[in-house]
Amino acid sequence: MPAADTVVLPDRGRLFTGYAFDQQSCVIAAVSGGGDSLALLLLLKDFLKTLPDAPRLLAVTVNHALRPEAAGEADYVARLCGTCGIDHRVVTWRGEKPATGISAAARSARLSLLATVARETGAGLVFTGHTRDDQAETVAMRAERGTGRGSAGIAPATLHEGQIWFARPLLRTGRAELRAFLTARDLRWIDDPSNDDRSYERVRTRQAMTPELTAALVEQARAAARERVALGEQAARLIDRHSSCVAPGLYRVSQAVFENGDDAALLYALRVLAAMVGGAEQLPSADRLVAVPEQLRKGICATLSRAVMVPRAGAVYFHRERRNLPSIPGAGHPFLWDGRYRLSADAGVVIAPFGTCGRDWLPAPVPSLPQTLLFSAQFAEPALWREGVCLGPARNHADGARVSVPAPWARLLPSFDIALANALKRLIGDKTVLALP
Repeated sequence: MPAADTVVLPDRGRLFTGYAFDQQSCVIAAVSGGGDSLALLLLLKDFLKTLPDAPRLLAVTVNHALRPEAAGEADYVARLCGTCGIDHRVVTWRGEKPATGISAAARSARLSLLATVARETGAGLVFTGHTRDDQAETVAMRAERGTGRGSAGIAPATLHEGQIWFARPLLRTGRAELRAFLTARDLRWIDDPSNDDRSYERVRTRQAMTPELTAALVEQARAAARERVALGEQAARLIDRHSSCVAPGLYRVSQAVFENGDDAALLYALRVLAAMVGGAEQLPSADRLVAVPEQLRKGICATLSRAVMVPRAGAVYFHRERRNLPSIPGAGHPFLWDGRYRLSADAGVVIAPFGTCGRDWLPAPVPSLPQTLLFSAQFAEPALWREGVCLGPARNHADGARVSVPAPWARLLPSFDIALANALKRLIGDKTVLALP
């Protein structure tokens, strides 16, 4: 371990200045007990002490219940927080664990558990300890799978289900700096034994890193992030200028967009629109879309990410295709339906697509718009059903609404893509504006 006097210690002002703490009554620090998260917690505590009206700080430890030592590690964090005068809570990932993909499942569970605590405490900000080294490792692993949007690496912040921002202030700070900071305070941290298990890709990647490679990969991520943000802003302008919602579930894109001349921004906008209309969690691959603009110019329909694109009379109309539409019994609490709506229904009521019954519930006719297109969109819209009888549109139900952020970012929105997400919100008629934390 480097000595504390050989490493530049983190500057808490540089790390946390700029966050909207004045808009928070409580903020959360996710603390596992490792060196990165412990340093994050103490640096954040020190910074908040400098604010005249600081929000409450709550440390939250997620016990994944995957190792016998996990409970003891959570107890160590609790004792340390008690010594430092920091409120602390432990939440446990309960239930059966998957046999494969455990790392991804654990990450998803951790996000959900932390978001639940944030909602319960009124916290809109959760800070996590991802570091400069994590960024380099992530970029290296993604490079093995190819290039694309993922080359930007870990986003500085991510919005969870349109409500809670997960912020990563340490992305430009190295592990050595954070451990030097803890050593200077005579504090120990917990080393997870899985960090040395070479069966994990990240461990193998980490062990292959050098300072020079880390620096190169971090700079590569910054350049890719700038490109991703700039392209997203261009695509957002195209969506704003050329797209409109003409009926529930039916979107019109002017043919003029295909004369834009900026093929990269056009393809990106079409990928985003297809994912939104289809309720997909991921954008369709760029390779699959390359031939679509020419196909649409020739008047040929296309389907992508569960979205149907129909060229008609100087425009292209998007609607959800008819297959793989969910039928979900109501349980009294909101849930994400088809990636497109956050809905709820009482027990005994099912939320399912209109199907052919949609002909009886068509919206008001739109001049010059064929009824066939209205019906195609209505077919895939959510309806309330009881004992096989359609009760009407689920979106008109008291708890029925568009998701806070449209697909593909209904669950997770990286800060890289906020301009595009706001363009989609405007497209669906949502006047609220997403802002960085």
